[in-house]
Amino acid sequence: MNDKIKNIISASIAVKQAFLEDEKLVSTLNLIAEAMVTCLKAGHKVLWCGNGGSAADAQHLAAELSGRFYIDRAPLYSEALHVNSSFVTAVANDYSYDVIYSRMLQGCGREGDIIVGISTSGNSKNVIQALEVAREKKMITIGFTGSHGGNMKDLCDFLINIPSNDTPRIQESHILAGHIVCQLVEDAMFASS
Repeated sequence: MNDKIKNIISASIAVKQAFLEDEKLVSTLNLIAEAMVTCLKAGHKVLWCGNGGSAADAQHLAAELSGRFYIDRAPLYSEALHVNSSFVTAVANDYSYDVIYSRMLQGCGREGDIIVGISTSGNSKNVIQALEVAREKKMITIGFTGSHGGNMKDLCDFLINIPSNDTPRIQESHILAGHIVCQLVEDAMFASS
């Protein structure tokens, strides 16, 4: 059993090491943070979406911005699109689960806002449809995916495609990437105050 545990930890470290060594991904994290700072300073919002574990990650990372990360500071406008369960279940029932995020963005998305779509495969239909609506609205689109980026890659202004095809390892690195972005955003906006 101990060997299995150590193998899992080693696999997680290997994915993170590959992430660390990918200069394009590291640079993209910086660009995402800069885009979020610009967005939030202009009074816009950062929205997040995903399914299952990726929905949990979306909600977690939205809370890091809207609540606090390291610094006791003013809240930032950041929200996960699935937190209104009445909306999600009504739209899924009356229309389709595929449109739960795109329909929400039709109502609340504005030019200059950011949408972060999280999908390990990059092929989640509801996330893809949200990114399509976001593009129509001239929002900034960010994707967190696995190695190939799936169908999301062509819809994202910025793509963090974790160098793995193993869902749990990808999700672990999505949280790492999200935490890095949240820390960079918070530092840029509040560290000097």
